Amino acid sequence: MTTKTTTGTTPRLYGRDAELDAVAALSERLSSGRSGVLLIAGEPGLGRSALMERAVRDFTAGRVLHTRAAPAERHLAHSGLHALLSSAPSPAGAPLPGTAPSRPVRTPGDRAAGGPASRPPGHETFTGLAGTGARRPATDRHTGPGGLPPLGLPPALPPPSGTPPTGLLDLLERADRNRPLLVCVDDAHLWDPLSRAALGFAARRADSVPAVGLLLSVAGHRAGAPDFAGLPLVRLGPLGDRAAGALLDDLTSGTADPLVRDALLREAGGNPALLTALARRLSPAQLAGHAPLPRPLADGPALNGVVGGRLAELPPATRDLLLLVAAAHEHRPDGCGADAALVLRAARAAGIDPAALDAAERAGVARSAGDRVRFDDPLVRRAVHRGAPLARRRAAHARLAAALDGDRDRLARLTHRALAAEGPDARLAAELASAAVAPDVRAEPLQRSLALARAADVTPADGSRAARLTAAAEYARLGGRPHRAAELLAAAREGAAGHDAVRGGAELVRGALALRDGPVADAYEALLMAAALLDPHDPEAAQGARFAAMEAAWAAGDSASCLAALDPRPARPRPEDDDFRTGMLAALTGRFDDARGPLRRVLDRAACDDEPLRLLRAGAAALVLGDVAAACRVNARALAAARARAAATLVPLALEHLAYAELRTGRHARARAHAEEGLRTAHRSGQRNVVAHHHAVLALVASIEGDRALLAGHADAALEVAGPHGLAQAASLAEWARARADLGRGMALDAAARLGPLVRPGHRRGHFAVRMLMAPCFVEAAVLAGECAADARTAAEEFAVWAALGGDPQAPAQLARCRALLAPGPEAETLYARALARHERAGGDFERARTLLLYGKWLRRRRRPREARGRLKDALYAFERSGATVWAEQTRAELRATGGAAARETAGPLARLTPQQLRIARCVAEGATNREVALRLSISPRTVDHHLRNVFALLGIRSRVELSRLVAREETVGAG
Repeated sequence: MTTKTTTGTTPRLYGRDAELDAVAALSERLSSGRSGVLLIAGEPGLGRSALMERAVRDFTAGRVLHTRAAPAERHLAHSGLHALLSSAPSPAGAPLPGTAPSRPVRTPGDRAAGGPASRPPGHETFTGLAGTGARRPATDRHTGPGGLPPLGLPPALPPPSGTPPTGLLDLLERADRNRPLLVCVDDAHLWDPLSRAALGFAARRADSVPAVGLLLSVAGHRAGAPDFAGLPLVRLGPLGDRAAGALLDDLTSGTADPLVRDALLREAGGNPALLTALARRLSPAQLAGHAPLPRPLADGPALNGVVGGRLAELPPATRDLLLLVAAAHEHRPDGCGADAALVLRAARAAGIDPAALDAAERAGVARSAGDRVRFDDPLVRRAVHRGAPLARRRAAHARLAAALDGDRDRLARLTHRALAAEGPDARLAAELASAAVAPDVRAEPLQRSLALARAADVTPADGSRAARLTAAAEYARLGGRPHRAAELLAAAREGAAGHDAVRGGAELVRGALALRDGPVADAYEALLMAAALLDPHDPEAAQGARFAAMEAAWAAGDSASCLAALDPRPARPRPEDDDFRTGMLAALTGRFDDARGPLRRVLDRAACDDEPLRLLRAGAAALVLGDVAAACRVNARALAAARARAAATLVPLALEHLAYAELRTGRHARARAHAEEGLRTAHRSGQRNVVAHHHAVLALVASIEGDRALLAGHADAALEVAGPHGLAQAASLAEWARARADLGRGMALDAAARLGPLVRPGHRRGHFAVRMLMAPCFVEAAVLAGECAADARTAAEEFAVWAALGGDPQAPAQLARCRALLAPGPEAETLYARALARHERAGGDFERARTLLLYGKWLRRRRRPREARGRLKDALYAFERSGATVWAEQTRAELRATGGAAARETAGPLARLTPQQLRIARCVAEGATNREVALRLSISPRTVDHHLRNVFALLGIRSRVELSRLVAREETVGAG
């Protein structure tokens, strides 16, 4: 994120680089004598006015007219144009307001001749233009030329009607063309209709007037209005996380406590005006985290200060109806709006005309869409609800509760009754809590969380209040609101102290939160504590806590802790849980024969299961069994189940498991699609650990597809979280991706250096479940680099032991390939053939293509080019089918070295080079030294130097820098 600033008093704008670039482009057009228009649209508080003010300050090429609409004058004809013309300062000698102009009126003939000679030099504002004439002379003392009012007309007096929409354009045409003019109108949608029509007319024809620019701002919902339709548009959205954080750090001088900072950023939702208001609302002690924050953080006055202007002018009946809509929305805060039928029933019962919604739709506040009524801006909804007095809010919820009937609406009715309650009500609390957890009640996790939290609010002070808050926290976690879950846990802490079952439930939620968004070592300890507390009261929940603890240890790469989490056997375990536990214990201790039976039973049960967590465990069992096709099927089923239950926390987790399984089957495009979706959903649900794993999967995909920038971005993002949170699996996958990309580009030495520490024994070794998957890459890199031969042989033998266990269908073929790389002479050919035969049984284009490429290289080096070309062409087509761009390019280079034709042959100056010279030129252009080129191509450094001298002579260049530029240019032309 960059922040564009200027010196002096210019305000800093965060996260608006694209918008500032658009404004700068408009200014550049004016400076070059051309014209332009830009419409800036955005909801209140997003910074339309700040951007306009910045544009005014930055424009130094000419004159500026800047005005902001006055809502009180929107019903006065031409008041907007009058305000614009009045915004220009009167120069020395100009007529005073209310007086007639002292110089002659310019006629159409004057315009053609260039105007009266008596025009004072430097008279360059619209104060003079308003009296210089237009298409007809003034005919009334209250009208200027063209029917426009003179500047001396007080704004409160309505100018006469009848001014044509061409009036503003006529004035712009008469402006001094020696200097550019920028016309800025803020909140143009609040101008009177006639002024808006003239403004839109001028904007659509601005190209006919040289060196004149119009910069307009409107509310987001008015960007498509007829007066502004078709104009070049820039829409302001909420600030991103980095930009909002930078703004908050600026507002607080970086003194905000990290937890307070996070709370402010979440509550503001990227709205800079609300973020500013919230930061200024807190005392220094609250900012520093030494005093509790107000609840709610964004109260009615703070919200109304940002968006209240849109509500103030609405009729009372409309505001009453909007309060019902906002109250109905409380039951489903993340839903698609309030139930229109429910709102209308409650409105009629309260004597509110449903037509009152029309005024809200015209104002762009709310709209009806089918059977739902929704607010266009969530901040407006919150302002309506929180800004109303408590008695009115309770009355609105009571009306909604009365309008609900039948068992289908039981949870919603009880929730609204509780929201309308004036104090504790034990019976209501019990009914609501029972309905919130009832399996036969159709409700999303966030609805259940709200119901349980409100049940706790109306629960008298006893132990059940803490239990209900803890249950509400768990549903908030499942609904993708981890910070809300943490708030509920904090509220439950006092009541949970006296009961182990409640404490155990709270620790289970706390551990689950840390597992997805915190150090996994902390999650492990919290989950084991939860299991110990829950064992006497809820053995099933205790077993779930142990499985989650095992998952935390797995993410950390700690196999001993995985065993410790699974070791205690519950007294009465569920069969599916006991099979998973027994099978994983056997697999983790190397007893794969003992693991197959229990894990296969887990996998078989998944065919008729619909519980997401059990399905995810079945997917993990399939991977341990080496059945990657079954892992894809089961994880896809888990994803469908999580979506059906609206479990926002489980959807990105299921996408992670599915993407990884697809990566193992060689379906790279599918893996990328699911990982990209998982990345978005994990971000939305606040699960940074899941985000890191998705980045690692995407880095592995990029290592195949060849996008170096994308690979670096994903790998860095994965490691940024993996380091502090102890995610050894994500870190190992990210490093593997980098090494595989090096190998694809022919940089075997770099790949071996990256993979060596991860594959070899030692404290830096990779994750226990990933380490053997990386071994074939390490063996290949070490052999091609001509180094670490002993380490390569050791890794190959260890890989042979692992391959015999059947944990990966590709492993037998990869093992034969590793042995071929290490074998001498004729034996290698037999092993390559064996590897290809095994690939045919296992499937997977990418791994088979890698074996074909290595086999083709081996044949070429033994001067068997004809046979090599056949293998290399097969490899090329397989890489192309896999989308493995960088590997396909390496294969083309090998084909050229055999004298065979390959797709995308080089043209231009590089066509003068021999195949070997071209390969060397490309390696050097990538930054490789002569020694590194020699290692890649299996030739001596002296041969590289000889060829490179000839390359320089043939291309007429003198340096590696020139060669790099030439190769990059020619490759770009060839790709185009």
